[in-house]
Amino acid sequence: MCAHRMKKTGQPTRFMPHKGCYSALAHHESNTVMNDENRLPTVLGQIAHPAERCLPELIEAAGRMAAYAYDEFLEAELSNDNTRKAYRHAIDRFLAWSRNAGLRLDGIMPTHVAGYVRALHSSHGQPASKPTQKLHLAAIRHLFDRLVVRHVVPINPAASVRGPRYRITEGLTPALSVAQARHVLASISTHSIVGRRDRAIIAVLIYTAARAGAIARLRRSDFYTDGRQWLFRFDEKGGSVRQIPARHDLECFVKEYLQNVATTDESTSLFRSANGRSGRLSSRGLTGNDILRMVKRRLIDADLPVKQFSCHSFRAMTATDLLTQGVPIEDVQFLLGHSDPRTTQLYDRRKRQVTRNIVERISV
Repeated sequence: MCAHRMKKTGQPTRFMPHKGCYSALAHHESNTVMNDENRLPTVLGQIAHPAERCLPELIEAAGRMAAYAYDEFLEAELSNDNTRKAYRHAIDRFLAWSRNAGLRLDGIMPTHVAGYVRALHSSHGQPASKPTQKLHLAAIRHLFDRLVVRHVVPINPAASVRGPRYRITEGLTPALSVAQARHVLASISTHSIVGRRDRAIIAVLIYTAARAGAIARLRRSDFYTDGRQWLFRFDEKGGSVRQIPARHDLECFVKEYLQNVATTDESTSLFRSANGRSGRLSSRGLTGNDILRMVKRRLIDADLPVKQFSCHSFRAMTATDLLTQGVPIEDVQFLLGHSDPRTTQLYDRRKRQVTRNIVERISV
């Protein structure tokens, strides 16, 4: 029985989800039963009714427990929105491919999974990259793990499938130079509040090495003083919370921006979106994608390659600059919020500079 509720008679009533969509329990009225002997209440609380989600045909055909496992994995186990979106796309694409191949959920074999991963193509018709293949395989493997636990299929057909070998020693995101980063800041006109906002955001990217998503989640209360210095409180990837001091010029940029923001509500977004081209700010906070688009516009204004650089280019620049100055990698690792120093090493672009110096010495 997927779920049930107790009537006043005490008999359970089977709950049948809508065909084609897996939905949670409907709204229940609170009901408290008080026993005079032990005085222990039994409360049936209100359960929120989420928006119905349409299921892939293979999941629907496999029954209610398959729908439960599908929903449990994507909605309950994955807390990161970006991961959930990527895994849902990968799983739905594989299930659609399996349906078109005439397969049932319990008829999918390791050869099917391996053949699908190797034949993956991008939306432009090009063969999928190795990281994309590994992501799709991971999503399929995790879904079938959940289907096995819920006794929908006997074994996981993706468990024995080996993904492509992929190893990198240096990150692929190009890093801005220090001179380029300074040029971007200097090129921003601060005659409007939007210009002051953009300068403050790019300065945060440079001087804290924070991700665009963490900056978008900042609230007014996350820029605060402890009596000695001003700090940012970042809600970072993986649920970690980091406090990064604001250096003097960054503090001035943010305060100059906030002087022209009408509201002082501490719960509102620190960086707010603009009302079209009016030059005024709205009450809606910026998203990570909004910050990316703003950075692209500012790169164009600074005559820098817009396709090559992104928000993460500032993060790579900061890491490389600090390591070049001899800052211990443990300190840079803490600033970037990495749990493993090997991840921090991926942001080090000094090797690329050394390689350029070597090839310039070739005598031909």
